[in-house]
Amino acid sequence: MKFRPLHDRVLVERVAEETKSAGGILIPDNAREKPQQGLVEAVGSGATLDNGKVRELSVKKGDRILFGKYSGSEIKIDGKEYVIMREEDVMAVLK
Repeated sequence: MKFRPLHDRVLVERVAEETKSAGGILIPDNAREKPQQGLVEAVGSGATLDNGKVRELSVKKGDRILFGKYSGSEIKIDGKEYVIMREEDVMAVLK
């Protein structure tokens, strides 16, 4: 399925976190928090400004980003889980 977010929205696939702590202890699934990092899978065309012009997004497909714990809405597309959020919910692009 092809998917294109509208306006200033971004489709993100969460990146799996480590299953071990720094000390080597295995963390069970129910104790792990959802990752706050992800890969951008698709971006919208941009935000419409007051003067009618469209401002392009700062993130692009393939960027690894950092976002807030409760940012966006979780959706499923073809059995895979994604998060769709506004660009303003993205806190940083990781390099």
